[in-house]
Amino acid sequence: MATQRQLVEAGIAQPDKPPELPWHRIQGTGDATTMWYAVMRKEVRPDIFIGALCLRHSDHHASLLHGGWHEVGPADIAAGS
Repeated sequence: MATQRQLVEAGIAQPDKPPELPWHRIQGTGDATTMWYAVMRKEVRPDIFIGALCLRHSDHHASLLHGGWHEVGPADIAAGS
């Protein structure tokens, strides 16, 4: 999981284009912060993860946690992760 800015700084993405595979954009508001939103991920195959952004403490957040998803901490959001 990485922000667009982190991918651009790492030379993985262009600032005006979506990142190339294997990176996929998670849609969120431009002002999404980890105070209100949780970055979630789930390993679906060895070393293959899917991600989601959801409101913290919502029914959706609880459902994802119950379904085997894990919250990604802010310190773990980086292009090298």
